[in-house]
Amino acid sequence: MKKLLNPEQVANVLGIPIQRFYYLAREELIPVVRIGKLIRVDEDELKKWIMEGGKRVGEFPKKK
Repeated sequence: MKKLLNPEQVANVLGIPIQRFYYLAREELIPVVRIGKLIRVDEDELKKWIMEGGKRVGEFPKKK
């Protein structure tokens, strides 16, 4: 089973305020897993996202 991180954990890993994490998630700039109202981030996907320079994840459609 994959490890899912909560927003606080992700913010700590990235060294950013929690509000910035929610902005990144809302703008689909970070890979998130939504479970109802909960937002989680797959630890492996976060590592991949960081290694790719924190760019928009290809699976997310761009907002119009």
